[in-house]
Amino acid sequence: MSEKNRNIPPLRPASTVILVRDKNEKLQVYLLRRNAKSGFMGDKYVFPGGTLDAPDMKTAFWEKYVDLQGQEVVQHLGGGLPREDIFAYGVAAIRETLEEAGIFLAHRNGGSPMDYARIDTLRMAGDLSKRWFFDLIESENWTLQFSQLARWAQWITPERMKQRYDTRFFLVFMPEGQECSPDQRETVEGMWVSPEQGLAGNLSGEIPLSPPTVVTLHQLLAYPTLNDLRQNASTRQWGDAMAPNMVITSAGPIILEPWDPEWDSETITVDKKYLMDNILPVGQPISRIWLYDNLWLPVKA
Repeated sequence: MSEKNRNIPPLRPASTVILVRDKNEKLQVYLLRRNAKSGFMGDKYVFPGGTLDAPDMKTAFWEKYVDLQGQEVVQHLGGGLPREDIFAYGVAAIRETLEEAGIFLAHRNGGSPMDYARIDTLRMAGDLSKRWFFDLIESENWTLQFSQLARWAQWITPERMKQRYDTRFFLVFMPEGQECSPDQRETVEGMWVSPEQGLAGNLSGEIPLSPPTVVTLHQLLAYPTLNDLRQNASTRQWGDAMAPNMVITSAGPIILEPWDPEWDSETITVDKKYLMDNILPVGQPISRIWLYDNLWLPVKA
């Protein structure tokens, strides 16, 4: 089908948080398994995240409840994003990390560890309204820790997917005194793994990953320790948007990353045997990911 005749779903803004920590001097990331009934990447392991809600976009309100002031917000998270978008994506990142993983990137004067336990109980109770987070921050005077968000990447879902998102990926170093846990609704299982373990688990089928998670874990292989990653995060910019292209082949869908030599192709010639013989091991450079047996597997170009 030609580009002009294709019915392309609209983009929805979303935020994702890559939670990282140190374990025995090794970098680990937190992955959540989405509910199998989910309409997007069901049963796949992903990072905490979700779409922006209308209350997330009330910039004038949120300006009073973040730990960065004025131009500090733009300097820390901007890089081409309008001020209103910075706040909306940042608030959504913190809200979704709380809702899905139980980590609350916020503090308040006179607060105690019991506050986090109480709010965790609240989010686990379910039936949260679209305004629940907005009302919580306003009624209890919490301060969102925008300073703990670091820029990582912007992802644009391929045009051939039924649901499409313009997602900002933030990097967050795991705060002390809190523990991750899935919400048992949108997410049903959580685990801490090294990037190597996550990628190996995807190849074996034990940890089925979404395509952006595959690429992100591969990127994180370059940072053996938390300190290595911390140095990069302090100066990292958004960079160019990651806009993969998905092509449909006789062997199944293949996602071509922007650096793939055939990225802008409408079709590519490849057969199942070639793909089966050229699944890439962990650590090999990747530019395309093949959907086979419900697993997104990196394959040789």
